[in-house]
Amino acid sequence: QVQLVESGGGLVQPGGSLSLSCTATGFTSRFEAIGWFRQAPGNEREVVSVITWSDGSRYYEDHAKGRFTISKDNAKNTVYLQMNNLKPEDTAVYFCAVQTIWSSAWKLEESYDYWGQGTQVTVSS
Repeated sequence: QVQLVESGGGLVQPGGSLSLSCTATGFTSRFEAIGWFRQAPGNEREVVSVITWSDGSRYYEDHAKGRFTISKDNAKNTVYLQMNNLKPEDTAVYFCAVQTIWSSAWKLEESYDYWGQGTQVTVSS
């Protein structure tokens, strides 16, 4: 059984920064990648970024490039998402998710096997 717990969300002003964490428990030896997704009210869930568990390869959706950085600490079973220069349109619930079999379709929810409950990020003045 795998459990994912996100933390670090909150309220921040436009232009500000937040750092999200996703800590995993369970069979982490089965992890191939961990991704961050987000879902804004009325919108579908969309990918933000993914990092592979073994070699740390990183993938970013266009809206995250240049502003967000994904990283990991295997010893702590934790993946981080550093978000800088936040915009109101970044407001969403942010989820982390695990792939146990690597899929090149990393942007698709269906490629992920386990999900966290999410953490709210609100960007507003």
